Amino acid sequence: MKLKPMPRPRRTPKPKASRSSRPAARRSPLGGGRQARRPGVPLRQRIAKRMPSIRRALAVLGAAAVVAGIVAALNGPWFRVASVEWSGGARTQEADVAAVLEAQVGTSVLAVDTGALAASLEALPSVETARVEADLAGRVRATITEPDVAFVWDTRRGRFLGARDGTLFAETATGALDDALAGVPHIVDDRFAGRRLLVGDRIPGPLLEAAHRILAVDPVAMGSVATRLRVRLDDEYGFRLVSGELGWEVALGVYGIDPNETAADVAARLERQVAAVRTLFAERPETNIGWVDVRNPGRVYFRAKG
Repeated sequence: MKLKPMPRPRRTPKPKASRSSRPAARRSPLGGGRQARRPGVPLRQRIAKRMPSIRRALAVLGAAAVVAGIVAALNGPWFRVASVEWSGGARTQEADVAAVLEAQVGTSVLAVDTGALAASLEALPSVETARVEADLAGRVRATITEPDVAFVWDTRRGRFLGARDGTLFAETATGALDDALAGVPHIVDDRFAGRRLLVGDRIPGPLLEAAHRILAVDPVAMGSVATRLRVRLDDEYGFRLVSGELGWEVALGVYGIDPNETAADVAARLERQVAAVRTLFAERPETNIGWVDVRNPGRVYFRAKG
C-alpha cells in the first residue's frame, strides 16, 4: 500500500501595512535618514525683517538733518555775537568786565556758555552775583550785583572798600569820605603789611572782628565827652583809639593775632582797658591828656599835652 505525502499548508499572505500606519522614519545619527521639512518663511519676509523700517529710516535721516543744521549754525555766518553790554556795576572796573565778555564777539550765539561767563564775572572781587543772557539777535548782556560796603580800610597805598567776609573788593578815592560811606566803619592801617594790600586781598577774620569791636567802644563808657572815635593800627602799638576833636590817643595793643585768644578773651581785655581809661579821665581832665598807653591795663601810662 503506497503512502501519499501530505500536502503542505498554504501560507496566508500578511496584509500590507498602510502608509499611514507605518512608523515614522527616524533620522539616523549618521545622516542616513530624511525627515520632512516644515514650510519655511519666505525669502522676502526674511529680508524685510533684517532691513530697517521706513519710519526708522526717516527718524535717522531727520536726526542727521538736525545735527547738520546745528553744525551749520555753529560754523556758519548766522547767529554770531555782535555786541556785549553789562549793567549794575558802580565800582567794578569796566576793563575787568570787558575782558570776560568781549572775547565772545564773533562766536556763535548757540555756543555761548552763559553759566561759565557768569562764574567768571563772579570771580571778580567786586562782583557778588552775575547773570548773563544771550539772544539770537547777537547780543550778550550781563547784570552784576556788587557786595555791600561793610568797612573802609585806609592804607598808605590807598583806600579800599571791604565786604562782610573781609575781602577788599574795590579801591576808592582818598580824602573826605562821601555821604554814602560816612557811617561805615573806618580803619586806618599804618602797618608795613598794609602797604602791600591790593583789591582781592582779605583782612583776616580775627583782625577784622577786633577792629569792629574796638570801633564799637562808646566814648561815654571811657568817661569821655568825645562824640566820635577813630581806629588806627600800626606795628608798634597795635590798635589805637583816636579822638580828633579832643586831641588824645589811647594805645590798646595787638588784637587778632594770637590764635589762642578767644572772642571772650578779647572782650574781657578790652573791657579792662576801657575801665582803666575811665579811671584816668575821672582823675584828670581829658582835655589835658595827649597820650594814654593801656596795653597793660594794670599799668597805665599817660602823657599830658605839650
